Amino acid sequence: MNPELDTLATRLYVTIDDALIDHPEWRPERPAVGIAPRLSDAELVTLAVIQALLGFTSEARFIRHAHAHLRPWFPYLPDRPGYNKRLRHCGQLLHHVIAYLARSCPSWTDDLWLVDSTPVECGRSRETAKRSDLAGWATYGYCASHSRYFWGLRLHLITTPSGLPVAYALAGAKIDERDTALDMIALAGLDRPGQTLIADKGYRRATFETALDDTGITLIRPALKSEPPRPGRHYLRAFRQTIESINQTLKAQLDLERHGGRTRPGVCARVLQRILALTAAIWHNETTQRPGPARSLTPYDH
Repeated sequence: MNPELDTLATRLYVTIDDALIDHPEWRPERPAVGIAPRLSDAELVTLAVIQALLGFTSEARFIRHAHAHLRPWFPYLPDRPGYNKRLRHCGQLLHHVIAYLARSCPSWTDDLWLVDSTPVECGRSRETAKRSDLAGWATYGYCASHSRYFWGLRLHLITTPSGLPVAYALAGAKIDERDTALDMIALAGLDRPGQTLIADKGYRRATFETALDDTGITLIRPALKSEPPRPGRHYLRAFRQTIESINQTLKAQLDLERHGGRTRPGVCARVLQRILALTAAIWHNETTQRPGPARSLTPYDH
């Protein structure tokens, strides 16, 4: 493990371990009687982040790598089935850790947010779509940026300009983006008067803008040809490039589209694993005042 990743992983483990002492309710449910797992929850989450940052999409390959190279840091390492089973059952823990780290970042209080969604493909053949355990949740949708149809889900993200995930949701490909954005803001308790939200033209709807106004959030989006120029249009180009680059970080560096999940818990855990890896890198970069973009993963991916 390179020194940069070693430092991040050590800080992350200590932070999660301390947080779980204060918040034992975050831990996955376990039988009251039985053998305690030899790999702690904090170690499991740290391993999941290391896997995502190193670019291992195969859990079998990562566990082989861990047994060969990570023994000095982890007294006990599970086999692949054990690791897979534990990871699939810790979705809520990953969610709590993401929120905990995000709220510890200086950029959490940024008064500007970006919102967008990106496809999370779950299969390509018709047989997969028919027989998959994801059928009914995953649906066919259209990706305008790549001019193609896909079968799967959409990851909806609200982030700061630094790329820090403020809120997120996995939804069917045909679920309305505007309704999902309002649900994310409400469920995450993000009603912040004076906040600005930058979106693309797909978020245009009078009731959506009214609902945001009621919570004190100002929407900046491109004007349609039939509309007069809208306030804040000079921000749009730069920040649209920012949100696209955040999506690209998730896809190109964290392999979001190669998640490999075949069940709802599996897909959720693997997507959360990647969001957590991005959040952990930003948290580490911001709180240590590391030079360069906060969402840079380059120091940790080798």
